[in-house]
Amino acid sequence: MSPTNLPAGLEHGHVTFLGAGPGDPGLLTLRAVEALSSADVLVAEHDVLDVIRAHARQGVSVVPMNPGSSSDPYQGTGTPQLTVVDGASTTAALPPPRDAAHLVMEAARGGRRVVRAVSGDPGLDTYATEEMLACAAAGVPFEVVPGVAAAVGVPAYAGVPLRDAHGADVRFVDARTASDRCWTEVGASDGTVVVSTTLDSVAAAAGELVAAGRKPDTPMTVTVAGTTTRQRTWTATLGTVAQTLKQAKALPSPDGGRPVIAVVGERSAAAQRDQLSWFESKPLFGWKVLVPRTKEQAATLSDQLRSYGAVPHEVPTIAVEPPRTPQQMERAVKGLVTGRYEWIAFTSVNAVKAVREKFEEYGLDARAFAGIKVAAVGEQTAKALVAFGVKPDLVPSGEQSAAGLLEDWPPYDPVFDPIDRVFLPRADIATETLVAGLIELGWEVDDVTAYRTVRASPPPADTREAIKGGGFDAVLFTSSSTVRNLVGIAGKPHNVTVIACIGPATAKTAEEHGLRVDVMAPEPSVGKLAEALAEFGLRRRASALEAGDPVTRPSERRPGARRRRSTT
Repeated sequence: MSPTNLPAGLEHGHVTFLGAGPGDPGLLTLRAVEALSSADVLVAEHDVLDVIRAHARQGVSVVPMNPGSSSDPYQGTGTPQLTVVDGASTTAALPPPRDAAHLVMEAARGGRRVVRAVSGDPGLDTYATEEMLACAAAGVPFEVVPGVAAAVGVPAYAGVPLRDAHGADVRFVDARTASDRCWTEVGASDGTVVVSTTLDSVAAAAGELVAAGRKPDTPMTVTVAGTTTRQRTWTATLGTVAQTLKQAKALPSPDGGRPVIAVVGERSAAAQRDQLSWFESKPLFGWKVLVPRTKEQAATLSDQLRSYGAVPHEVPTIAVEPPRTPQQMERAVKGLVTGRYEWIAFTSVNAVKAVREKFEEYGLDARAFAGIKVAAVGEQTAKALVAFGVKPDLVPSGEQSAAGLLEDWPPYDPVFDPIDRVFLPRADIATETLVAGLIELGWEVDDVTAYRTVRASPPPADTREAIKGGGFDAVLFTSSSTVRNLVGIAGKPHNVTVIACIGPATAKTAEEHGLRVDVMAPEPSVGKLAEALAEFGLRRRASALEAGDPVTRPSERRPGARRRRSTT
């Protein structure tokens, strides 16, 4: 039994002090995910809640925290205050705001499992240590799940190694609490110094190091919003960092109080970082990409875009509804069970979902497909069938479309095929290409409307403004209907936005709506479409670097656009 699975006390409950890392949810440890999945109450700052909430069970109580008495998380000097809110999760049964340690213990009463999550690592969090001591004094059992400390994780994402084969001392300094003696010691050292500070205090920290003996030409990197897609890193020296941030228009800024990690030493030199900056050099790093699809279909594409460094924004343009007259679908599903069909052909994930829902309505499962051959168009459709417990017998070997399926579909043979009928569950607006082709091959087809596609509701006003105003860097169109529906519910994307289409038909529809098509997938697959956009981003980045220009996002080219602020 792992520590995260230990039974909670009947009276005192159990508290897990958990490190959420520096910002990237992918840096959560397996132990952290395990603890979150069994938690009854989450206690954390708002930005930490954004990192951990996805791994919590449904219905978990949430207690967001506001550290200190100031709106600036680095300026408050008091004990963190907690306020109970009721969002998508249930409200924790806690008293009015009190000090954090007492609230954590109150949350644990009655045998509840509490996860007290902090940014970075609990061992480097002063408040967490105080709360652990309070739990120990009160007899509340607790455990600690370490996390990736920002002082280590952020340099790794910035491409700045802290040590190499030659070895060196590494000193960690919190500029907010560092004493004169501390600055003197690290200033006299020739090792690497990792400074936790704020954007508007970087120059002061650099001045302390120079005053303590470090040379003004010592290399320095400054990273803000580390490990997130808002990350930005500047390379300078101790003597030039103030001017570098001013020239980059990073300062002065109303966001100057945001935390940064600065690394001082030869390993942060610009020449070395150019080779090691793996995160910020991703092909679509920081790109805000619009994904106009049905909500159910957007997840896989969004995950792929994130792997390229993009920030996907899903906007449903199509809503899926049951057919107006369900009797035809009901008869077809019953026919599957009674042996009416030799084949069933699925052309979309939604078709799989519609049949699966009908099966569940009748108390059926994947065993009802026994003896029936199953065809699927597209990788995602095939995956949806496998998730249902059905392995497709036929997937097009070439083009993933109705035409591609027909190329591989066998003609009806009365000797080898005891039944000559095919069940084709599809959308109400599907084309007749597949039906006509199957009939030509000698098959009888029950062409059944399994679901209807209707235009979704308009997105929020700020999303519509971003679409029309150039706030998005790219938009991916996966069908002609997504083009028509997006323009219909939100307006035409700005001309600086990169338009990527899944195939010629979709591209033609986009052009008919006055859009310039920049990217087209080499084959009709959402995965290939995302790859094509990533390759476009790589070429664009390479061209800028070759010309000696700064690497910018497409949205930064729109009239009046300001340079990206990495802390927004």
